[in-house]
Amino acid sequence: QMTRPTLIKNATLIDPAKDKVATGAILFDDKILDVGAISSAPDGAEIIDADGLHIAPGLIDMRVSIGEPGAEHKETFKSAGRAAAAGGVTTLVMQPNTNPIIDDQSLVDYVLRRGPDRSGGVRILPAAALTKHLDGELMTEIGLMAEAGAVLFTNGDKPIASSRVLRRALSYATSFDALIAHRPEDPYLAEGGVMHEGELAARLGLPGIPAAAELIMAERDLALAELTGGKLLLDMLSSAQTLPALKRAKARGVKAFASVNVHHLVLNENDVDGYRTFAKLSPPLRSEDDRVALGHAVSDGLIDVIVSGHDPQQAEDKRLPYEEAAFGAVGLETLLAGALTLHHKGDVALTTLIRAMTLKPAELLRLPQGRLTKNAPADIILIDLGAPFKLDSDKLKSKSNNSPFDKKLLQGVVKRTFIAGRTVYGG
Repeated sequence: QMTRPTLIKNATLIDPAKDKVATGAILFDDKILDVGAISSAPDGAEIIDADGLHIAPGLIDMRVSIGEPGAEHKETFKSAGRAAAAGGVTTLVMQPNTNPIIDDQSLVDYVLRRGPDRSGGVRILPAAALTKHLDGELMTEIGLMAEAGAVLFTNGDKPIASSRVLRRALSYATSFDALIAHRPEDPYLAEGGVMHEGELAARLGLPGIPAAAELIMAERDLALAELTGGKLLLDMLSSAQTLPALKRAKARGVKAFASVNVHHLVLNENDVDGYRTFAKLSPPLRSEDDRVALGHAVSDGLIDVIVSGHDPQQAEDKRLPYEEAAFGAVGLETLLAGALTLHHKGDVALTTLIRAMTLKPAELLRLPQGRLTKNAPADIILIDLGAPFKLDSDKLKSKSNNSPFDKKLLQGVVKRTFIAGRTVYGG
């Protein structure tokens, strides 16, 4: 079935590849046909007057947990798809922490087959487990799963303590040019900790996770990436201490990349004050100095990617004493608005910010999306950049509503989301 052509005119186009923001129009069916100054549309095209609204490529969220299969009460392909479309996320990479765990090619295949039917068109790509059962011991069949369509390999929230196992995986992954994502956190130092180790944790009487836990593991991971020539994504950095190590590795030509969770760019440990379990994240929200440093690192391209770290938890797992409450926050619907905080404050250029959620993930995952260029898939979002709203987490489309942005004022609303030229949200 042919996709009807659409012309959006009088728009402000954010082009992350050309690094520019310019007024113009965009014409597309399932692919982008033309961008820039367009005088006429083909017969029968839908014409939308954007009236100055911004257009960007659909967001690519590289770190999303979905409960299906096994924990459908937290999130399903369907509810994740709805939340993603509303947030302007057109492609998401799903973590392997399902039940069963995505650790063989039949499960990779299951996600690729089931995802599109259930998600309302949102592209769901599987990240496969790096070790069997995510237990950090036995490497999975990276080659077979890469062939089946896994876009990256990760151990999820469980860092691999054994350097030998991670070395082997990075080494083996080079044959397939596969991307290995690893959460740098020394499990021995972090054990039992529930928030950033510092004065506030001491005052609240809560056990802390020192920033050194991240630095120590990141230094090891970068050394292993250098040793093997493997492609490593340091997943969800939280600490300023880690950044110089990443910078040195990149300067030496190590194939190292990094992501940051949007919550760590906007919030800090003070959001935990009053034992707010919605702000209990892994890695934990750290100091204001850490938050500022992470913003600078996004601004100068040292951190490549911004993710939502979407991790749905039921109310009964969050409404517990702080030490017992589950880690994690939902984020698909607030990724864009959260990130735009840095644009509104003048901390990060708009194109840089959008690039970290579109073009950079697309390049790392070798996807044709993430660009406003001719022949790219027409995964496009229309944004009212300045529209203010107070987040009411009860109104989120996710099955869970554990957002640390609850009751916070944000700016930036997705008006319409297109995937392959079809409207999946708004309109």
